[in-house]
Amino acid sequence: MRKSTIIAFAAMFLLAGCGSAGNPGSGIPVTPKWQGAPYHLAFGAPPAKPNPTGLTIPPIQYAANPEMLETRADLVVQYDISGAKSQGPVMDEMTMGAIDIPGAQGTLPADYVNKASTDLSAMLAAYCVKGKIKIAVALTRSSIPANPTDDQINAHRLSDWLPIELPFKNPHPKC
Repeated sequence: MRKSTIIAFAAMFLLAGCGSAGNPGSGIPVTPKWQGAPYHLAFGAPPAKPNPTGLTIPPIQYAANPEMLETRADLVVQYDISGAKSQGPVMDEMTMGAIDIPGAQGTLPADYVNKASTDLSAMLAAYCVKGKIKIAVALTRSSIPANPTDDQINAHRLSDWLPIELPFKNPHPKC
C-alpha cells in the first residue's frame, strides 16, 4: 500500500506542471493560419506587348483568406505625380468599378487590368507626366463610393498596398 501511495504522489507531481488537457491556453503559442489583410496581391510577369496608351499594369494575382472571402471588389490605384505639369488640383488616385472575384485565388481579369492601364494613362497624359511612375494597387470592398476619401479606402481595404514602378511613355508629344 505504501508503494502505491508513493507512485500516486509521484504521478501527481509529474502531471501538475503540464496544465489541464482541456485548457487550450496552456502556454504554447499558436500562429494563425492566415496573417495580414484578407487578400494578398502580387504582380505577374508584364505582358510581352505593351499597352499602346503608354502604360501597362502587369497582371494582378490574388490569394484570399478562405474564411473572409468577398464576391466583389474595387481596384484602387494610387500614383505619384510629383513631376506633373498641371494648372490646378491634381488627383493622385483612381478607383475602378466593381469586379467579381470568384474563389480564394486567381488573377483579376485581363480586360479589367487593361482598362485600369488605359484610364491611368489618360490621367497621366493629361498631367503631362513622363518617364517612370510609381503606383500602388489595393482591393477594397465594392461598397465604397465612386470618389472615396483616404479614410473610406482604408476602412474598406481588403488587401495591403502593392507598389510597383512602371515606365510611362506619354502618347501626346506636346508635353
